[in-house]
Amino acid sequence: MTSPAAQISTHDAPDDRRNRDILIYVNGTLKPRRDAVVSVYDSGFMLGDGIWEGLRLHDGCIPFLDEHLDRLYGAAMFIDLDIGLSPNELKSAIGATLAANGMTNDVHIRLMITRGEKRRPFQHPHLSDTGPTTVIIAEHSRVDPSRLERPIRLHTVPHHRGLPLTQDAKLNSHSKLNCIIALNHAIRAGADEALMLDPYGFVNTTNACNFFIVRRGEVWTSTGDYCMNGITRGKVIDICRANAIPVHVRNFSLVDTYSADEAFLTGTFGAQTPVSEIDGRTIGDGRPGPMVKRIRNLYEQLIKDQVKSAGRRSPP
Repeated sequence: MTSPAAQISTHDAPDDRRNRDILIYVNGTLKPRRDAVVSVYDSGFMLGDGIWEGLRLHDGCIPFLDEHLDRLYGAAMFIDLDIGLSPNELKSAIGATLAANGMTNDVHIRLMITRGEKRRPFQHPHLSDTGPTTVIIAEHSRVDPSRLERPIRLHTVPHHRGLPLTQDAKLNSHSKLNCIIALNHAIRAGADEALMLDPYGFVNTTNACNFFIVRRGEVWTSTGDYCMNGITRGKVIDICRANAIPVHVRNFSLVDTYSADEAFLTGTFGAQTPVSEIDGRTIGDGRPGPMVKRIRNLYEQLIKDQVKSAGRRSPP
């Protein structure tokens, strides 16, 4: 059991009053936040039948947008969901949402597609015959800088990321109950987020982010077989390989994890978030280590390069 402390999250951000009056894209129409609603018969609300992507806006550029959309359309194909818009049309919709809100930097975008409204409250896909529901929420959202001063505490939970035969963990779906149950378990244990194992007991991911450890100057992460194929995770692996940082994509256990020199999480919102404690055990000296700081600096440079190559043009 970890020592009592205020709960934090990898998605913490300072409150921004501007978000109370944002315009939200709902099926081609920009609506004030208070009016941006979907039907109680919507497949996403009723069954979690939908997919989503999280994006960041940096200085007028959405880094790695094509890779995010590739993942979105791949998920749509897997669940037999016709998005109804081409990637370019979806980019235009994102751009229109950002422009309508006057947004150019420090913005988080939640892009959601569901199977649409159902005729009756049952799961069969043929009951969703009105076309997909598309929602784009763009919020002014700046990562809380205290994350580097107050790292995340993790607790290993009995809820694991399962085999693809149940629900493939690579699928970025609206059905997140397994992760929420895991997070609640970790919170009850006094931690901030849940560390989840794979079906064979190897360390896998957290309820919301991909997971890395550092041992003797080497960066380790899971095989990726049972976790979200994170865009930021992939960029960190690429950064390590490009900068002569030994990186291993492999199975490892809690024995390796508890004795790690450093640990950190990756995600689109928080980029790289250091971990101070796992199951009541301090990782390293409990403070952000030199490797996570180095990788974070290299990642920030990668984002700057993306913005520069985009010519600081307006969003899509």
